[in-house]
Amino acid sequence: MFPSPKPISNCESEPMAKEIERKFLVSGQRWRTFADEGIAIRQAYIVAQDDRSLRVRIYGNGQSRITLKVGHTALVRDEYEFEIDRDEAEDMLRHAIGNVIQKVRYKVPHEGHVWEVDVYEGAHRGLVIAEVELASIHDDPELPNWVGREVTGESQYSNQSMALGISDGARLHQLA
Repeated sequence: MFPSPKPISNCESEPMAKEIERKFLVSGQRWRTFADEGIAIRQAYIVAQDDRSLRVRIYGNGQSRITLKVGHTALVRDEYEFEIDRDEAEDMLRHAIGNVIQKVRYKVPHEGHVWEVDVYEGAHRGLVIAEVELASIHDDPELPNWVGREVTGESQYSNQSMALGISDGARLHQLA
């Protein structure tokens, strides 16, 4: 028998895995003053539908994860994430649909929240997006002065759309 994969919880207070996040374009470089050293990420989609996706990520520190997201709204979705063997993750990348997204993710603390700032490489070079995960839909984080327009729910800024080639990286960078 194979050992059961261990889920990675993203919110200790929630018994079920819910992802509640808001997404913003980033304006300028001020966020870098408070950012950690960042981690390289390669990610791709194994399954991608309107209301669900199965994604694999390989991190620069050697960790690998597979994530199932289910839901129609951009603000709240069910999310199940599991650590997997790196060799298996590499194999999954070879079976991915669309393109492999490459980015560096930085964590930036601000007013009680940890923002994740993704700096895209490759076809989306120049695009910088900040996400903040929330404890509930009623959570109203203080916005840092380095975030620009909110793009929560704008599908062209989703990693899935970028990986599947639905979004044009050069155009997204111009819109930012």
